[in-house]
Amino acid sequence: MSVISAYQKKYSDLFPQLHERGKRLVAASDARFLGHGGIELIHHASGLSRTTIASGMKELTRGDTLPAQWSRRNGGGRHKTTKDDTTVHDDLLALVAPVTRGDPMSPLLWTAKSTRHLAHALREKQHVISHTTVGMLLKESGYSLQSNVKSREGMKYEDRDAQFSYINEQAKVYIQAGNPVISVDTKKKELVGNYKNAGQEWLPKGAPIEVNMHDFPDKELGKAIPYGVYDLQQDNGYVTVGITHDTAEFAVQAIRNWWNHLGKKRYKGKKQLLITADAGGSNGYRVKLWKKTLQEFADESELEITVCHFPRGASKWNRIEHKLFSFITKNWRGRPLTSYEIIVSLIAATTTQTGLKVYALLDKKQYRLKKEVTDTMMKQIDLYPHSFHGELNYTIRPRRK
Repeated sequence: MSVISAYQKKYSDLFPQLHERGKRLVAASDARFLGHGGIELIHHASGLSRTTIASGMKELTRGDTLPAQWSRRNGGGRHKTTKDDTTVHDDLLALVAPVTRGDPMSPLLWTAKSTRHLAHALREKQHVISHTTVGMLLKESGYSLQSNVKSREGMKYEDRDAQFSYINEQAKVYIQAGNPVISVDTKKKELVGNYKNAGQEWLPKGAPIEVNMHDFPDKELGKAIPYGVYDLQQDNGYVTVGITHDTAEFAVQAIRNWWNHLGKKRYKGKKQLLITADAGGSNGYRVKLWKKTLQEFADESELEITVCHFPRGASKWNRIEHKLFSFITKNWRGRPLTSYEIIVSLIAATTTQTGLKVYALLDKKQYRLKKEVTDTMMKQIDLYPHSFHGELNYTIRPRRK
């Protein structure tokens, strides 16, 4: 039995008989006996925090004695912030969300604001709260803390939050007018063949699916490239699975597939489309072929297409990530993706309890890399940059025939 296992057994037998101070002092005594590294080992064995163990060691060193009636009952101590302050949680979410909580057109479920700034804003609203508690409340509410990244040249860091708000304001205007708003992105490329797929599924005991030992790509099958379109209003996804390269032409073709198969009928008579997309990849804001091919789609569909890109390093704010792709990954977990047909069928079989429906199509077209777009071609695009960061926000209008 290892040292940590021995202490775990000791505490599981002893702790139920002790009050909180007794647990703290026993753990502290053991940590002091172990010497260097003792606090860390006892922390893992006992489940007590390192701070609690260190406090106990100080009590032992000072020789503190307390009357028996001072021993705190289980569950004693400071109450959770939300128990004493019933409005802090709602006020925090109001600060984090660019629009009202629960608004279906908000692409954001992640906070770009630091916990210190949020704590300061809450204190201005008369809440007594620390940045550490703010972080705990955010995690409990399903938010993820994003690390700071270097801003790209030409965009001030403080404009990142403003760009998120701008995207939401654009989405709000489009949805209120009944116009389509879609979130687009390329899902991670998947090896096609009898390869291990992360996750597990229920199978007869002792009968796991056997897969290849090594994940070397099959030269004949290659990789699957799923490009997704998520309709924010309909809670529907449309995924085009490519077989060659993730190019701008492939990305626009995936949007075209969604429009021709679903969007045109659902938004009959509407002439405006809003696309929210990452700043990089095949649909990046610097990709000339993306804009050229979008112009061709605008001419065909007679749609006025507005594109709003998320700032660089903020792809997780894109709603398609957690509203479509995450559920597709869960749906095929533990199952080898042995053919394109199986991949398409698994994508199309993805559903959720909230009503998500997904459509899928296999695109066998060969897309060529490094396709040149000349300056003359760019000048022919009917593109209108917005006044706020026009490099990230722009509208392409259909050209007259």
